[in-house]
This record gives sequence, structure tokens and C-alpha cells, in this order.
Amino acid sequence: MSSTNSLKEEALHYHAKGRPGKIEVIPSKETASQKDLTLAYSPGVADPCLEIAANPEDIYKYTAKGNLVAVISNGTAVLGLGDIGPGASKPVMEGKGLLFKIYADIDVFDLELNTKDVDEFVRTVKILEPTFGGVNLEDISAPECFEIEERLKAELNIPVMHDDQHGTAIISSAALLNALEIVGKDIAKVKIIINGAGASATSCTRLYCSLGAKKENILMFDSKGLIHPSRTNLDGRKSEFANGHYPAETTLTQALVGADVFVGLSKGNILTEEMINPMAKDLIVFAMANPTPEIAYDKAMNARKDIIFATGRSDYPNQVNNVLGFPYIFRGALDVRSKVINEEMKLAAVYALADLAKKPVPDIVNLAYDHDNLVFGREYIIPKPVDPRLLTTVAPAVARAAMETGVAKFPIQDWDAYELQLSKRLGLDNTLMKVIINKAKSKPKRVVLADAENLSVLKAAKEVREEGIATPILLGNREVIEQMLTDNKIDLPNVEIIDPYVPATKEDKARSTRYSEEFFLRRQRQGYNKAEAQKIIRRRNYFGSMMVDMGDADAMIGGMSRNYPDTVRPALQTIGRKEGVQKVSGMYILMTRFGPLFLADTTVNFNPTAEEIVEIAELSAKQVEKFNIKPRIALITYSNFGSADGDDAKKMRKAVHMLKQRNPKMIVDGEMQAHLPFNLDLMKENHPFSDLAEQGANVLIFPNLSSSNIAYNLVKEIADIEKIGPILLGLKKPVHVVQLGSTTREIVNMIAIAVVDAQMNK
Repeated sequence: MSSTNSLKEEALHYHAKGRPGKIEVIPSKETASQKDLTLAYSPGVADPCLEIAANPEDIYKYTAKGNLVAVISNGTAVLGLGDIGPGASKPVMEGKGLLFKIYADIDVFDLELNTKDVDEFVRTVKILEPTFGGVNLEDISAPECFEIEERLKAELNIPVMHDDQHGTAIISSAALLNALEIVGKDIAKVKIIINGAGASATSCTRLYCSLGAKKENILMFDSKGLIHPSRTNLDGRKSEFANGHYPAETTLTQALVGADVFVGLSKGNILTEEMINPMAKDLIVFAMANPTPEIAYDKAMNARKDIIFATGRSDYPNQVNNVLGFPYIFRGALDVRSKVINEEMKLAAVYALADLAKKPVPDIVNLAYDHDNLVFGREYIIPKPVDPRLLTTVAPAVARAAMETGVAKFPIQDWDAYELQLSKRLGLDNTLMKVIINKAKSKPKRVVLADAENLSVLKAAKEVREEGIATPILLGNREVIEQMLTDNKIDLPNVEIIDPYVPATKEDKARSTRYSEEFFLRRQRQGYNKAEAQKIIRRRNYFGSMMVDMGDADAMIGGMSRNYPDTVRPALQTIGRKEGVQKVSGMYILMTRFGPLFLADTTVNFNPTAEEIVEIAELSAKQVEKFNIKPRIALITYSNFGSADGDDAKKMRKAVHMLKQRNPKMIVDGEMQAHLPFNLDLMKENHPFSDLAEQGANVLIFPNLSSSNIAYNLVKEIADIEKIGPILLGLKKPVHVVQLGSTTREIVNMIAIAVVDAQMNK
């Protein structure tokens, strides 16, 4: 089965599984009691209605309008699919809504309009104005998109933006400013070649001119050639960039001679090495056709060593990605209730993005892209999409510009408070799993999957190999695994399958013998004889652990078909604990909307002593630091700072004291009840002395296995939170366990964590 067919099946399953589609509406107020419903609807709802009738601006106070954007399309220019109709565009519009939510906490209703008539389109959106705080136009064909946007901007009193036009313009403008700064060129003097003359190209060029580029230095090409005054087939927007300083018959190849900048918004592979060779010194090439750039990265870099190169792709440096712009532009516009998104607001976003790229890069971004230190320069001219500072940088810049130009109806008074509010919307650590997966892709490792006779494990193996996260090694009955791969159309050509019980080759037999002999040497004085060693090494968890310990694999994932101790015990007996570690422990990660929450010990130690609690906290802190997150640790029980006694309270109190003595710089406090590190108002009022009073906790340490397991399982099920784990802490080499019933995604996440652990294992 081809990878294209495989992707198609996975995409269709993704969109259809569970609740169809990608978005849903969730109540934001209490609805449990009759009183709640009385307030939510009749008769209580009448009061906010009357307040809004008396003061229309109160609609922002009593409804969701101020955080609600309409993503609207008629399906006439959907991605690279063309005019496929409004219904077929809905998955894309839902996807856009998803990006608004995960990057800027903006709610979205997507609206697909069954009309190609501009007047009908405009009227429909206009009469919906009371519902929304802003309008994002999407995937509408030119030239209708220009007229629709212009009319709606003029007729509505809320911000409107056609992202296909302005998104790329804003991001590429920031990249262009920085690229020109690096090579020391003046935007007013450079010769710029634009290949493409559609909505995005004309909007980009217009914004470049706002930044100082001169029209006489810009040559724009469409499929028929140079945009020239002598042409009779130009609409008003193309003719705006007609250049009569060059002959009408000038070709793209000729125009590139001596050019400083090439901006491609056309189609793939139209640019050759020979065409860019004659460009000026320190050339800048933005090849932004997707998914295939106008010239391949390798070819461009081979042609000219002095090039600054950007594409729309994530697998090369300098990705021009619209997600760097639209969520934060609308966030800033909504937060000041701007009437429009004007030119000054777009320019503010440009300068904010450009400036952000010059600042020291957070460790979590370096981790995501396998850099020790990303530094402003030829391969880093624009921020990365996972940079958590985008929300707190771009949105305030846009909001300020709206206020300064008089279009903000609700000016921000306290900018520090606003930045804190933005930080809390999503949590600055919410990019953790994206970062881990990107890091894993940078140096994939060999990961043994000890339970390969499981469909979810096989699907995960396929995904991690296709995504370049890891090289999977499948342990189990060869015939069963191969039959499952065939029956479920899972394409894993040449994947290594090892049957520990029935070695298939001489090499497998020799390896099995080597493992059993090594195991016997290690355990001969712990109750094992040779025959028992030979027998036990046939068990998958023992065999897989030995593969890791002997260097034939880098990490192991087990647990899907075994009890937790059946995976941990083999790892302890083969790989063993890190030097100085007395007890291994387990940690879960819950991916909350406020960022990841780390819980330990959730799997191993039934009733740890105070000394063991200290070790669990220290191991957890080290693991959290591997993800470049600063651990803030709360020791949880039923008592708040001595408010009650009892064995657990005394134990946690003692552990806090020991931790502070052993790790003076560690942010840790307790003992405290579980709600306290998340209710900062209560913390500041009653316990202002606490290390956690300002920012709360992201690591919770529990007094025993019972309390941690109950807390973890309750929270993940009731709140429907994505989980990762358990991550096994304290072993010399990475072995991790997935729970019975784990989804393919959860297994993929654990494999990625195992790869990162292997990369960083010392």
C-alpha cells in the first residue's frame, strides 16, 4: 500500500473517529443545578438581554462575542484543491478554527456559504455581525476575495481579514526585514522579483512597499509574463504593480540577473540553480509555494553559499508560516475591541515578529529544533511556530497599534496585567509534546516495542517510522505480527521483527544465547541457574531490556499486554538503576490547557518514606528539566503547612525540609492540599511566604501510590485530559511503560519521549 493511500486512510479516520469533525461547543458556565439553568436561560437570561438593549457595548460583557471569530468561506479556492464547493471546504475551516483555539484561545464558528455572488456573500456576513467579534475570510477565489474584503471592512464595525492575502504578507515582511538587515541592504534600493500575482502576491508586495520598497524596483510575473503597462489583460490590482522601466518581453530568467530578492508565490520547481546564480551578492530567496517550493532547498543552497533561503515548509530553516500571524493578530484586535485590522496593526505585527527573532531563544524552542542555541542569522530570520512568546509579543503589539490609530473601543490600561492574562490563556508550556516530537525527529533512535502483537502498537510503529521519530523493532510472534500487518493494511516494509521464543536466524539464536549468558552472569547469585536464565530471556520484556542494555537498541516500550511490574522487574534486573538511585518511580504528564502537569509517583512505590519522597521529587525535577521546563514542585497531602498532623502530613513536611536543604535553588513547597497550588489568590492571601505563591506548581508529589493513582485517574477521565506516561524514572537506560488500552497517539508520544531520553542519556 502506498504512503499516499495510507495517509488518506489515516486522515479520513482522524476526521471521522469519535465525534465527527475537529471542533465542538463546550459550556463555559455551571449547568449542574436547576438554579444554574434558571440563570443561564429563562428567566435569568432576560437581565443581560435588557442590559445589552440599553447599552449595546455590554454584549462584550455578557456574551462570548468578544472572543468569537467567524471563519468564512465559499469554497472557491481551497488550499491547492481549487473550487471544490462550500461543503467540501468545511474540514479546512474547522482546521483553521482549531489553530485559532490552540494558539490564541480564540473560539470559532466556521461558516461555509453556498454562494459565488459577491453581493449575497457580503450581505450574509453583514447581517451576522452581532454574533461575532471578528471575521476571518478564507479560501475565496480572486478577484472576488478583494471586493468582499474591502466591502466588509467598510461596512462592518468589527475586524475583518482575508488571511490568504495578509497572513503570508505579514510573516514574509518580517522575514524580509531581518534578511535585509543581516546582509546590510536597504529595502528602498533592492531589486525584488515577485513570481505570482494572485491575492497573496499582491498583498505581500503592497506591504513590502509600506515598509519602504519602491515600485520601480519591483518586477511581478504571472503565468503570462511580466506585469507591464502595455498589457491589456490586467485587473486593477495587478496593474498597480505594472513596471514600465523594463521591456514588456522581459522573462523571469532575465529579471533575476542582479536581483537582490526573489519571492515565489506560484508553483513548485519553476526556479533552477542556473536562474539564481546571476542574482546579486547575498541574495534572498523566499520560495513559498507549498508543498513544493519554487526551488528545492538543497539546490538553492548548493547554487549559492551566500543565500538566505526561506520556504513555507517546516523541515527547512526559515519557515514562513501563517500561524505565526493570524491567531495573535486577531487576539490583539479582539482584546481592545478594534473596529478594523488596519495597515498600522499589520505593520505592528511585522515589526513584533522581526524583533522577536533577534531576542535570545527560549530553551524549549532550541529543544524542539535540536539546536544548542538558535541565534538570529541566515538560518533563523523568523520566529519558530512553537515559540511560546508569540502570544505575548504579537498580540500586545497589534493591540497598541489599534489604540494608537483610534480604532480600539476598549483600550488596555495595565500592560503587565494584560501580558499575564495572555500567558494564562494557554500556558507557556503548552507546546511540550510538539517540542518532544521535533526533538525526537532530529536524531531518531531504535525503540523496541515489546508488545507488537497489538494493533495500536503496530499503528504507532508505522507512524513513528513514517514521521522519522524512531526506528521501531517489533518483538513477538512473527507469524501473528505479519498477519496483523497484512489484515490491517499496515505498511512497514523491512521492519525488524524478532521472536524471542522462536529465533528465526542464526544471528537471532546467537543473540539469544549471548543475552541468556549475560543475564546468568549478572543474576547467578540472585537465585537463577543457567536453564532458568535461558528460559526467562525468551520473555519479551526481558529480551527487550537486554537489547537496550547490550546496545542493540536505544530504548524500550512495554506494558500493553503485561502488568506494570512485569515490565519494570525485567528492566531492573537487566538494566538496573542509575548510580545513587535507591528507588525507581513513575511519572505521568497530564496535558492541561494551562500547560503540562507532572504527577509522581503514580506507579511504583506503595508508601514511600520521607527520604524516598525526596528522591522521587529530585528524579521528577530532572525529567521535567529535560523538557526545558522549570519545575515548580508541590508536595501534596491533606494538610496545609502544619494545619493537621498524621503520618502523611509529617512525612511530607519532613520531605520538604530535606529538599530545601539539599536543593536550595529548587522551587518546592508543602505540605499542602491539592487545590492550593492552583488557587493563587487563596495562596497569596493565606500563605504569601510560599515558594509557589506567585506561579503555582507544575509538579505534584504524592505521599503514597493510592492517593497519586486516584488523583491521576480521576482527573484524566473526568476532565478528558490527554495523558502521557507513565515515564519510568531512575533507570540507567530508557524503558517506559504504556497502560493497557493506550491509544496509538499515546504510544507514539511515549516512543518520542523514549527517543529524547535516549538522546540525552549519559
